[in-house]
Amino acid sequence: MGKIVKYLTIDLMKNWVMIVFTALLFLATLGFFALEGQNEKAVIGLLNLSLLLVPMLSLIFSITYYYNMYDFLLLILAQPIKRKKSIFSLYLSLLIVFSLSITIGLGLPLVLFNPFSTSYLLLLCILLLSAVFIAIALWAAVYTNDKSKGIGLSLLLWVYFVLLFDGILLLGMYNFAEYPIEKYVLFFTFLNPVDLSRIMVLMQTQTAALMGYSGAIFKQFFTTQQGLSIAVLLLVSWVVVPLMFAFNKFKKKDL
Repeated sequence: MGKIVKYLTIDLMKNWVMIVFTALLFLATLGFFALEGQNEKAVIGLLNLSLLLVPMLSLIFSITYYYNMYDFLLLILAQPIKRKKSIFSLYLSLLIVFSLSITIGLGLPLVLFNPFSTSYLLLLCILLLSAVFIAIALWAAVYTNDKSKGIGLSLLLWVYFVLLFDGILLLGMYNFAEYPIEKYVLFFTFLNPVDLSRIMVLMQTQTAALMGYSGAIFKQFFTTQQGLSIAVLLLVSWVVVPLMFAFNKFKKKDL
């Protein structure tokens, strides 16, 4: 398994998409800190950019790479290697390379320009978010052998998690604005790793003071060590559950 991970990781590190992604993140991070007068505003800007870019690239690139390496996976499975190990090797390789790209492109400038807890939390959330969407991508990929359908499914998932979910949540909050639904809204944010990551970081900034009573509820939860630990565990569960589904499906799949 180690040799498979090493081979796939080296192959991924040579991929021009990952090189461009790293450079784009690095330049964007430098740009935000250069243009914004306050470091906190730069962090919020980077948060918004990362929440759009990282899930989309993690989904589309991971699904595309799975289909491109499908013959390689079949070759591996011709050896006495369990299916679970082969798909986990692919996941681990993707995770390693995405983590390196995010750490170099986003993490290094953050630590240099704003070496505070908010920056470290932002980096942690984006790393976990990439792990989540790589897992979701592999889960989606093993369910269909059609590459175009897989990529289309990844785009639908991105639209749902990044755009559609917020719209549904805002519509519900608007329709039930007369009722004390703040705690229910807090629960619904757990159902979307993107929103969960966003709120975790925003609650560490002064933006929380502008969110009214809802912001107070969120701040009360996400600024405590226990609340942050629960939020991180929820993000980890967003990694584990899709991976388990992907493993089970790939194990039973007719290759």
